[in-house]
Amino acid sequence: MESVNPATGEQVNSYEYADEDEVEAVLDRASDAFDLWSNEPLRKRERLLADVAEVLRERKRTYAEQMTVEMGKPFSQAIAEVEKCAWVCDHYAEYAGTYLADEHFPSPPGTTAKTSYEPLGTVLAVMPWNYPFWQVFRYAAPYITAGNVGVLKHASSVPGCALAIQDAFERAGYPEGVFQSVLAPSDLVDEMISDDRVKAATLTGSGPAGRAVASTAGEHLKKTVLELGGSDPFIVLDDADVSRAAERGAWARNQNGGQSCIAAKRFVVHDAVYDEFTTELVDAIDELTVGDPMDEQTDIGPQSAPHFLEELHEQVTASVEAGAEVLVGGEPLDRDGAYYPPTVLTDVPRGCPASTEELFGPVATVERVQSEDEAVAVANRTRFGLGASVWTADRDRGTALASEIEAGCVYVNQLVKSDPRVPFGGIEDSGYGRELSEIGMQEFVNRKTVWVE
Repeated sequence: MESVNPATGEQVNSYEYADEDEVEAVLDRASDAFDLWSNEPLRKRERLLADVAEVLRERKRTYAEQMTVEMGKPFSQAIAEVEKCAWVCDHYAEYAGTYLADEHFPSPPGTTAKTSYEPLGTVLAVMPWNYPFWQVFRYAAPYITAGNVGVLKHASSVPGCALAIQDAFERAGYPEGVFQSVLAPSDLVDEMISDDRVKAATLTGSGPAGRAVASTAGEHLKKTVLELGGSDPFIVLDDADVSRAAERGAWARNQNGGQSCIAAKRFVVHDAVYDEFTTELVDAIDELTVGDPMDEQTDIGPQSAPHFLEELHEQVTASVEAGAEVLVGGEPLDRDGAYYPPTVLTDVPRGCPASTEELFGPVATVERVQSEDEAVAVANRTRFGLGASVWTADRDRGTALASEIEAGCVYVNQLVKSDPRVPFGGIEDSGYGRELSEIGMQEFVNRKTVWVE
């Protein structure tokens, strides 16, 4: 397993894949740890999570650098990611007791009826490289604090991040086996899910990976949460603040090198403001700095690997050959590293890759619509259903429109984002289940009804 810096192509480090015996040992430790961890007082689990937040803040530059050298995330954005991980730890350290409190129900005189929330056991997490800390912590903070134990199978391109996350839990004083990273190859994932010691699984990643995990888990009747791809619409109505929408839209498409499931990918713009918005979007994109990800002034670093750049450019090329027009970008940069420039496509024909596939890089499409109804129709013209945003001066209009968009979350006058305080997840090919908030914490617990006469 090799860790390669996508900005330079140089090898950062190499690691040995875990074999079946090592995976077996990890699952044994997890099972042993669960017997003790699940019986620890919730207040103790909350205090340890608060300690993780402190470790993250104290070592944020170290952890951020690990992200930057392994997957090319601009250093300033990597710092922000570590800080967000500390925030999710703070949130559940404060609210776990509220989220997991017994819920009482009406019952006959002299009886009590309640639901209690009890942990399931070992939860396997199969996580991606694009937000190598955040994706892990938004699962680990709630599920482990609920009394489960966690085993992380991280993306093979970010093994250093996987080990650094385990290090953070160890530094905070977590007992052995409560959180473990295992550098297992992908072909061992099915065996891990099938193992009786694993009680549930969560995955953030591609559609094919999600289907594989869901299929195996389904055979064994195990709970899963899947957060898969997205092709989020960014709707600009005729009364929107065009300058603000364009400025936020440029960032919503290009942060993290455009490598985000919830990035704004399809700009759906009312004819009345289409020309103005498109011009300002291109202007805003031109102001973004592409460069060395370790430079804190850089906005856009390299794609995480050369083969991802190649796949993205193949999608762009095929779309242009089908009739799409390139307003800016459209060709890999002539420099060392896997750099692809911010790109805007218009006049995208139906059926080409930019119309039907997720573009996982800094490539936006802009489509003109004549009405609000057409905007909704275009927004829903996708097999994905993760997020969407609507831009309008009329909050009531935006709220009404949100109810017509088929997605797991809709933001009005704000870019789509994940936040510990609100549920996050998608529908259709974007997956199922929810992370974060009270709902997310209760995904992997036994909602036990207790009736006492």
